[in-house]
Amino acid sequence: MKLDWNQFMGKTLNITLFENYGVVYGANEKEHPTFYEIVFKVGKLTAAYDDGLLIESSREQQAFNIFVPYNSIKCVEIF
Repeated sequence: MKLDWNQFMGKTLNITLFENYGVVYGANEKEHPTFYEIVFKVGKLTAAYDDGLLIESSREQQAFNIFVPYNSIKCVEIF
């Protein structure tokens, strides 16, 4: 079944992802990198494509776009 994402344009999405990992490096060279799991993305739906969703989010007062492929999505909450 395909969902028509156009009906949710401009709505806020809370997307829960399948496992996805990032790295945070220590303050100096002696510290080892710390791995953490990124499990969700939040933003306003701005576009839907055949292979994923584009959401707009902001961090530290700067707007940016995030492309989330459908195969990375576990669950979506729509507000």
